[in-house]
Amino acid sequence: MSTQKQRHTKGRRDRARAELKLTSKNLVTCGKCGAQIKAHITCPKCGFYKGKEVVDTMKKITKKTTKK
Repeated sequence: MSTQKQRHTKGRRDRARAELKLTSKNLVTCGKCGAQIKAHITCPKCGFYKGKEVVDTMKKITKKTTKK
């Protein structure tokens, strides 16, 4: 294993770490139900994406109730 030839300064180290900061998620409101969701993702609450129903959420709900 090699050893370092010269140390980086504290400023250089901290500037590099500044690029690694966490960013907040880009949340948008669902056009159908108004829930906060990630952009370009099907809404998990209502199952709509771009105004069209992609996932039938009522089917999932009725399936859960019949199991119980």
